[in-house]
Amino acid sequence: MTSVRERTRRLRLNKRGATIIEFALISAPMVLLLMGGLELGYNSYVRASMQGALNDAARIAAVEFPVINVEGDTLGDQVETLIKAQVQNVAPNAEIKVTPKSYFDFSNINNPEVLTKDRNGNGVFDFGDKDCFIDVNGNGVWDIDAGTTGNGGASDVVFYTADVSAPRLLPIDGFLPGVGPTIEFTLKTAVRNQPYDHRENPGEECGRD
Repeated sequence: MTSVRERTRRLRLNKRGATIIEFALISAPMVLLLMGGLELGYNSYVRASMQGALNDAARIAAVEFPVINVEGDTLGDQVETLIKAQVQNVAPNAEIKVTPKSYFDFSNINNPEVLTKDRNGNGVFDFGDKDCFIDVNGNGVWDIDAGTTGNGGASDVVFYTADVSAPRLLPIDGFLPGVGPTIEFTLKTAVRNQPYDHRENPGEECGRD
């Protein structure tokens, strides 16, 4: 009868099935690495496609779209619809929210209205110090952001911000902690409206005692 020591020795020397065990040890990291690479490529493709669609929609909106169409859709709604139509084969279940904001010029985007007189040099409009500024959005108030919600008027620059949420290509969120089931990103572009009408230059506003 074979002793326990002999059976143990034979088992230790038996190499049959070793490849299966080795493959089992490395297969999970390899599959996860492959899924991550595919997901990264898909994310880049979706982002590039969305950015291109946003750029195209913004250019079309600058010459064709009314502020509100007959269906009651705002300019942002119409741009969203056009983007979804262009990328439906890439990310058919993507959620897109487009927010347009108009500026007098490209240099005004996300910048405060320019001070023409800053008596105490603090970089902020002080009403009582009789500071002055160029009121580019025409609201009579110095704004930290010179833009106005909407598509503006003739020759105005419209700055579009698109917040995108799309399902991932692969369910890697089930394998990696802290990874959600969707990809989230924000896209931006700016175009100038056509000069279809005369536009007044912004005036200067000053504070008073």
